Amino acid sequence: MLIIKANGANIPAIGLGTWELRGRACARIVEQALRLGYRHIDTAQVYENEREVGDGVRASGLKRGEMFVTTKVWTNHFAPNDLVRSTKESLVRLRMTEVDLLLLHWPNPQVPLEETLGGLVHAQELGLTRHIGVSNFTVALIEEAVAKSAAPLVCNQVEYHPYLDQTKVLAACRENGLAMVAYSPVAKGRVKKAEALNRIGARYGKTAAQVCLRWLVQQNVAAIPRTSKVERLSENIEIFDFALDEAEMDEIFAMGTRGGRITDFGFAPKWD
Repeated sequence: MLIIKANGANIPAIGLGTWELRGRACARIVEQALRLGYRHIDTAQVYENEREVGDGVRASGLKRGEMFVTTKVWTNHFAPNDLVRSTKESLVRLRMTEVDLLLLHWPNPQVPLEETLGGLVHAQELGLTRHIGVSNFTVALIEEAVAKSAAPLVCNQVEYHPYLDQTKVLAACRENGLAMVAYSPVAKGRVKKAEALNRIGARYGKTAAQVCLRWLVQQNVAAIPRTSKVERLSENIEIFDFALDEAEMDEIFAMGTRGGRITDFGFAPKWD
C-alpha cells in the first residue's frame, strides 16, 4: 500500500469510505476491507455509523495500531467546547481511545474559524486524535486555516474524480503541506461508462474504476471509495501493479471541469 505523508501523518493511499453504509452491513464491509488489506477507514459523526465502523474494526482481529481511522466533526459542533465533547462521544461510539485523523467536516461561517481550529487543536492536545485536518475547504479557506491553526493540519478531504477539476485546491494543499484525500473518487460509479478510462484500462487489463483510482494516487492523492460489495473492495486496492504514462494522465485530466461536482449531500451547508 502506498503511503501519503503530510506533517507527520502516514495516510494509506486507498481507504474505505463509509458514507451511507449502515448497520450490520457497514460492520461487515469494514471487517472485510481490513481482512483484504485495507488500512484506512473513513467515517463521520453525520454518517451515523461510527458504532458499526468500530464493530467492524474489532471483528477484523487487527490491532488498533495497524490501521488509520478518520472521523469528522459536524458543523453544529464547531464551538470549541462542543467540538471536544462531540469528539469524545465519537470515540465512545467507535470504542477507541483516539482516532488517527479528526477533520472539520464542512466550512461553517456561523462560527469563527479561528475558534473552531482552537477546539480542534485542543482535541489533539487531549490525545483524542493523533492528527487534525479539514474537509470541503476552498483555496481561500485552506490558506486561512493553515495561518490560524496552532498545530499542523495534515489534509483537506474533498470530492475529486476525473469529471471535477480540482487543480487549484490540490495546488493549495501542496503549497501548504497538506495531503488531499478524495471522496467520491469514482464519481459514484459513473466512471465505468467513460470511454477514455475503459480504453486505457484495456491496455492494462484493468477496469475504468481502477484506472481512475490509479490516476488519483499518481497525483499523490489518497482516495476513499465507498462500496458495499466485497468484490469491489478487492478491485479497488488492486491498482499498484501498473502505472499510467504522462499522456494517459493528461487525457484523464482533460475530462475535468470546474462544474463537474456529482455529490449532493443535501444536509451540507452551501458554500462556494
